[in-house]
Amino acid sequence: MILLLLGHPNPASFNAAIAERCRAALEAAGHEVVFHDLCAEGFDPALPAAEFSRNAPLDATIRQHVDELCAADGIVVVHPNWWGMPPAVLVGWIDRVLRPGETYEFLEGDSGEGVPQGLLRAKAAVVLNTSNTAAAREQAVFGDPLERIWKDCVFGLCGVRDVRRRMFETIVTSTPEQREVWLQEAEALVVEAFGCAS
Repeated sequence: MILLLLGHPNPASFNAAIAERCRAALEAAGHEVVFHDLCAEGFDPALPAAEFSRNAPLDATIRQHVDELCAADGIVVVHPNWWGMPPAVLVGWIDRVLRPGETYEFLEGDSGEGVPQGLLRAKAAVVLNTSNTAAAREQAVFGDPLERIWKDCVFGLCGVRDVRRRMFETIVTSTPEQREVWLQEAEALVVEAFGCAS
């Protein structure tokens, strides 16, 4: 099963088009796809204090997301680059769904430095972003923080070693023809990452 997450509030956005094309391509390759449009579903990104503890009772929505993430063979995340970060709905999804003991675990004898062992079964993750900042400026001025966030701070910590990321830019000046090329590239990226289902 491939878990596909969309983090954009506009259902007519290019991000939504990317997610839909990826879903169709994965299903055509024989994969079961579990898709969540987090904004459309009204996912609450605020982590309540009652969920802090490792064994906290979770509401049914969060429990479902945790179970789906832990069962996924692959993960696809689609979102815009906002201030060098994912949108708040995705940050909150990370806060609430990536739970100790389920997606990562601190090693026995850890002396407080917080070295984790990843527990996710997913072998690969694909992150597809959009931006209105040119790639060269993004790298030179900002250092591409999304690369570090997803590769090292999120998926690396949870045990997903094969993390592929593609930034589509510059959206604001792109033509319909360019966007179609990008959509085809997104389809090819996810099929390459996960192959055909057996």
